[in-house]
Amino acid sequence: MGLHNLKPARGSVRDRKRVGRGPGSGLGKTAGRGEKGQKSRSGFSRKVGFEGGQMPLHRRIPKRGFNNARFRKEFAYVNLGRLEVFDPGTIVTPEVLLKRGMIRKLADGVKVLAKGDLTKALTVRAHRFSAKARERITGLGGKVEVIEA
Repeated sequence: MGLHNLKPARGSVRDRKRVGRGPGSGLGKTAGRGEKGQKSRSGFSRKVGFEGGQMPLHRRIPKRGFNNARFRKEFAYVNLGRLEVFDPGTIVTPEVLLKRGMIRKLADGVKVLAKGDLTKALTVRAHRFSAKARERITGLGGKVEVIEA
């Protein structure tokens, strides 16, 4: 087996469609676009959500409430139970969590939540803590350090 013997699986590679290249090609004259109408014209591009002039669904439905998408902060969440893998006295930082694969990305910061059991005294540095998580960490003799962003 050599590189010169390699070839794609049967049926996986097809010839490109050459439209508008005469009647013999099967896609001559109107080039597979049918007759007349907006979609047959060059330069046509339908807008996303366009419904033929009818009021589109996204405009028919009433808008309600407050949407803070522009300024919302996305936090990476870590439960106390996940911190059990660290040795007592360890300083747990967002960078350590990232390196260990406990969070996928730092985003706007890390928030520690209280789900799960923690039995060791740790120093935890994060951007936010739930009240219960803060209480549990300090209750075990650990430290809670808030990172100001």
